[in-house]
Amino acid sequence: MLEVLGLGASAESVYRGLLEQPGAGVAELCELLGLTETEVRDGLDRLIDLELLQPSRDVPGLLRALTPDVGLELILRRQEAELVRRQQELAAGKEAMARAVASFSGLRTGTEVDGAERLMGLDAIQRRLETLARDLRHECLAIQPGAQSQASLDASRPLDEDALARGISLRVIHQDSARNDPPTRAYARWITELGGEIRTSPVVPPRMLIFDRTTALVPIDPTNSRLGALCTSTPGIVSSLIALFEQTWEAAVPLGADTRGRGDGDGPSPAELELLKLLASGLTDEAAGKRLGVSLRTVRRQMSALMERLDAGSRFEAGLKAAQRGWL
Repeated sequence: MLEVLGLGASAESVYRGLLEQPGAGVAELCELLGLTETEVRDGLDRLIDLELLQPSRDVPGLLRALTPDVGLELILRRQEAELVRRQQELAAGKEAMARAVASFSGLRTGTEVDGAERLMGLDAIQRRLETLARDLRHECLAIQPGAQSQASLDASRPLDEDALARGISLRVIHQDSARNDPPTRAYARWITELGGEIRTSPVVPPRMLIFDRTTALVPIDPTNSRLGALCTSTPGIVSSLIALFEQTWEAAVPLGADTRGRGDGDGPSPAELELLKLLASGLTDEAAGKRLGVSLRTVRRQMSALMERLDAGSRFEAGLKAAQRGWL
């Protein structure tokens, strides 16, 4: 029950035992809970790490268990603080990436400055991808927002197949909307069958490819592909992109998981929650759809379903009820 707060089964049992019998020793807990001495001691260590056990003021050397209303609240506060810290790191990573890419946007085509080169045209990008894939030795990380064209998928297939056949680790993050695009979904499942790992997230950073954690390929302007791509080996840029990828990967869901069922009870799925946040921030339906990689019709359909679930007669009322339920 408390695994989401960081307590395994043994630690939770030990915690319950100490709440029932304050001052119980290891031997008593073993007998009470039916656990081995190792399991009890590991549980005690975990409770100490989580600060659910505090030194007794009455009996020196004795540990007392904090009551759930106090102890578990402290854990939640620490988790919330950690979440805020990670969100700040993610925002800082996005900002650093944008600044770094912008600083190289004035490069002339085919020139290289400080480990960065501007590539113009699909042929130039494809040639560089082929070279990078050929020299790949360990790992490729990729973020692919939205659905990919059939031509792009066809061009990627031999490169991905060759890399996976050589034992290269391939991790790809797609936007949740890709699950609704048959060609992209089929391609993702094909990669999974060959040993690659695919996850999806409602909102993802701009497109990127990272090769062996040393070289990255990103669009100079995600909204204008005519400006070309930037290929860079600059450590500061590459490390920021890797951090951005890993944070997105950790929050994403493996392909094959049912994203519609990820809400708690009658709560919203991650995609629905992201939609609520975007609309609450003042974005129009069309702008929110672009951020989520879905059509205007899909945005309105999802919002209608949410209003019905919340029994709301207007979007304003839906926002109020969503906030009352703790969704926002």
